[in-house]
Amino acid sequence: MKQIRFAFLIACACCVPAAWGQESAANSLNNWSEYHRTDMVRYNPYEDVLNIHNVGNLELKWSYSVDTYGCSGTAVANGMVYAGFGNGQEIAFNANTGAKLWSYTTGNSIYSFSAVANGAVYFGSNDNNVYALNAKTGAKLWSYATGGGVSSGPAVVDGVVYIGSGDNNVYALNASTGAKLWSYTTGGGVLSSPAVVDGVVYVGSYDNNVYALNASTGAKIWSYTTGDFVFSSPAVVDGVVYVGSEDNTFYALQASTGALLWSYTTGDYLRSSPAVLHGVVYFTSWDLNAYALNASTGDLVWSYYIGATGGSGPALANGVVYITANNGVTTALNMSTGAKLWSYQSSLPFLPAVANGMVYIGDNESGNIYAFGLK
Repeated sequence: MKQIRFAFLIACACCVPAAWGQESAANSLNNWSEYHRTDMVRYNPYEDVLNIHNVGNLELKWSYSVDTYGCSGTAVANGMVYAGFGNGQEIAFNANTGAKLWSYTTGNSIYSFSAVANGAVYFGSNDNNVYALNAKTGAKLWSYATGGGVSSGPAVVDGVVYIGSGDNNVYALNASTGAKLWSYTTGGGVLSSPAVVDGVVYVGSYDNNVYALNASTGAKIWSYTTGDFVFSSPAVVDGVVYVGSEDNTFYALQASTGALLWSYTTGDYLRSSPAVLHGVVYFTSWDLNAYALNASTGDLVWSYYIGATGGSGPALANGVVYITANNGVTTALNMSTGAKLWSYQSSLPFLPAVANGMVYIGDNESGNIYAFGLK
């Protein structure tokens, strides 16, 4: 059963994660240039168009069908949207119109979330490679071969690309050249996307552990053992690591030592990557619910019945939490109360990105990209 579940998760690894982009402060405003920021909180602090009062007026502005299965989710940077697809293509679109700007074909499906930094877009492919392309043109800059499929989303921090691979390793690569700086071997595939905070890399593994590694050397600082696979990508806020496990439990760990601070048990797998803001941590569970917990104590703030298994990480922007579920519904909720504000039905949406008054989602079943804006 474990092998079956592992194969399924590789096929939908866009449920899982990485640094905010390394652009200047002016250019990075209102971008969603990676799966998370470096600390993986999945929050856009610059979004000031959509809010709890008008998000209910969202409507479909454009969609693009790649005529394939699978989509990695969307990264948004400098007027462009980036996504990978099941046919092995990485594609860049005009963020406002949906016009296709360029595409690059790899040797297998892409479920790794793109990261845009330093004029490049970084991602992994199930052809076992990590790629860096020119973000404007799609020209290949470099690739690095690992020993397994790469569904982990990269984190790009201080000129280094941190990424996991199905060959059980976490890699640190030079962002300019692709040269390997170091690797760390775990006891299982690494589909979790790394979070990098204060010189430490935090990541989960299919050996049931959460790891903290020295970002410069790859040396292990600590590990924490859960009761099952760790597919969730950690979020690190105020010295605490937040992460889910397929043992149905959500964990808060001391970032410096890995000591357990608190845990919260749901009714099924936790594959969702959490988002954390203003003392509340948000995630979805395969028990058909979305949760908001007090980040300090683990006490329940609210829960929302999503009606289906939920593998995708939530997105936070301007008082709204955007979640997706495996029944095809993307929902916007009031972050404070959990009240429903808006929803949209597609096939199998993952990983909302919110930027410049727009919400972008990729659909893992139809291969579509959807972009929503106000009427």
